[in-house]
Amino acid sequence: MDETSHPVIDDTIADTNARDFFDLLKPRVMSLVIFTGFVGMWIAPGFSEMHPLIMLTALLSLSVGAGAAGGINMWFDRDIDAIMTRTSKRPIPMGRVQPSDALGFSIILSIFAVMMMGLAVNWMAAAILGFANLFYSVFYTMILKRTTPQNIVIGGAAGAFPPMIGWAAVTGDISIESITLFMIIFLWTPPHFWALSLFAGKDYKNAGIPMMNLIRGVPSTKRQMLFYTLLLLPVSIAPTFLGMLGWGYAVTALILSGLFVFSAVQTLWYDDIKYAKRMFGYSVFYLFALFLSMIFLS
Repeated sequence: MDETSHPVIDDTIADTNARDFFDLLKPRVMSLVIFTGFVGMWIAPGFSEMHPLIMLTALLSLSVGAGAAGGINMWFDRDIDAIMTRTSKRPIPMGRVQPSDALGFSIILSIFAVMMMGLAVNWMAAAILGFANLFYSVFYTMILKRTTPQNIVIGGAAGAFPPMIGWAAVTGDISIESITLFMIIFLWTPPHFWALSLFAGKDYKNAGIPMMNLIRGVPSTKRQMLFYTLLLLPVSIAPTFLGMLGWGYAVTALILSGLFVFSAVQTLWYDDIKYAKRMFGYSVFYLFALFLSMIFLS
């Protein structure tokens, strides 16, 4: 893929500094990756025997790998980032980082993260991390995002891997327990991003991104949002029935997931965009609160 295929508003470098390269890593997304990855480690059997240095190395590898995938995403999406209001201030469209520098930086970081995870932690965790990076950087960013309204549904798998990676960092394997953690985030992703697209639809339309509400219509999208929250409810309490967590967690998950379903019902029932905004805000709180409860109620 040559760089001329994705025009940038300003391809000059204007006082590039370390902060600009750090911003390429999508630090807000990285913080969620670190948090959910840590929860996966925390509730995995054997975590208490894990050496603190190995734990920190695993989290560092996970965060760097996720950031590198975000950097590749920014490199490839620099044309649409320049068009969309919420992304137009990113380093590449603003001309603070050259596309070639961003790509090289991100590829090197991705390789470093996977190798560090494999050499210092274990190769199962490294393999999942490498696959997640490849899935997000290539399959989602370069193929799905611009070609199908199912982009978020399929591509959402990339963001669901962190707790599975955290689990594997401790146990060295993949199990039904870690797959359940994966499924929680996987099912959460569509209603989360579709709620955003309902009130940021103009941005996506201008950029030519085929979000579900633009292709299938708003009513259909809202029905699917409700469908995914209903699927998420039983999956969110599954850790209790698998023996991972106690009944205190199950009650908490039931309440949080029930409120998520309620927000989807409101969004479906009312045309006012404030309900979509409210659902998007709650979805962020929901995932944080649910995974936090896994720590405190384990």
